[in-house]
Amino acid sequence: MQSKAQIDQILRAKCDAKEIPGVVAIAANSKEIIYQGAYGKRDLSKDDAKDNAMTADSVFWIASMTKAITAAAGMQLVEQGKLSLDAPIGKVLPDLAAPQVLEGFDAKGEPKLRPANNPITLRHLMTHTAGFAYDMWNGDMVKYLEKTATPGVTSCKNAALKTPIMSDPGTRWEYGTNIDFVGKAVEAVSGQRLDAYLRDHLFAPLGMTDTGFKIGEAQRKRLVAMHSRGEDGSLAPIPFELEQDPEFHMGGGGLYGTAGDYIKFTQMILNKGRGNGNQVLKPETVAVMGQNHIGQLNMTKMTSAVAFATNDVDLYPGMAKKWGLSFLINTTKTPEGRSPGSLAWAGLANTYFWIDPSRDVSGVILMQVLPFADPKCLEAFAGFETGVYAALDAAQKAA
Repeated sequence: MQSKAQIDQILRAKCDAKEIPGVVAIAANSKEIIYQGAYGKRDLSKDDAKDNAMTADSVFWIASMTKAITAAAGMQLVEQGKLSLDAPIGKVLPDLAAPQVLEGFDAKGEPKLRPANNPITLRHLMTHTAGFAYDMWNGDMVKYLEKTATPGVTSCKNAALKTPIMSDPGTRWEYGTNIDFVGKAVEAVSGQRLDAYLRDHLFAPLGMTDTGFKIGEAQRKRLVAMHSRGEDGSLAPIPFELEQDPEFHMGGGGLYGTAGDYIKFTQMILNKGRGNGNQVLKPETVAVMGQNHIGQLNMTKMTSAVAFATNDVDLYPGMAKKWGLSFLINTTKTPEGRSPGSLAWAGLANTYFWIDPSRDVSGVILMQVLPFADPKCLEAFAGFETGVYAALDAAQKAA
């Protein structure tokens, strides 16, 4: 198929020009894989080493692509009546029973806090409307963490989650540590640690044997190095690894995995909760997860407050963007061809996925570059996605 060759060409050219270090991309419909490619290197500092070529089974930190998986686990427990979307989550997580809103700082730089006007719910957490923020997109949170010596969330220390919220629950969309609390809620009502719960109830049933919070020996041989984009555009490998013996498993961003594993998760969504012969979610649950749960609110532009970690994020400027449980929902067709009502999200090191139920297609593209929303990585993603839709359109015409 012509479009597959086009995707290969785009991804290979980006790697050959050292615009990106390496990439794995995979696309599928509900029944089968329709594209797979791996180009470039796992680690630019080991250019000529054997075993350094990117392969389809290379292991990446998938960061916030963890969120949709943790939300799916939460929804399994909602199905069982162990969690409720709209009851105050403080009943399950006492730490969230009396949330405090940060109203700024006094003359001495001390945080000014007040009690929140209403309780936080699981739905708020899954939709990023609980009020929690990530420091990398919120200057006040940067200041708060510094002032109170609170560790950052990637430390995976419980103390990192002891932060105020930035607005009253349900009043605005703000990207933050919400899904880490969904992971805590899963643990609280299941009696299992999050790694064990996900393994038993999602990874094993779906055949996702290469995904987890801890990097196994076999995976370490295939692990992709993190690269940082310098001011001049050059790429250099940097030391990066999440805590392998964490105080808490980061349901919002702790997983390592492969493109082949993640596409099994997205195919499960396309197949209304079924994958690898196992029904892990009810069809009606999957339908609910893909609906707008923030009403009149919109996902807003995310302005960088930590330049090393992220660029400004303004996806599809001008389009109203909604949030499901826990997916970005585009409300109109995208330039690449994604249907309105599709689901998507990403991970900090420039990993991306989308799920388009209308066209029965899904794609995953993985790179390991900081900061997030890197223009060259976004170009690779757009080229890949455009190629996938061109192939679908060509196949329809031929039929």
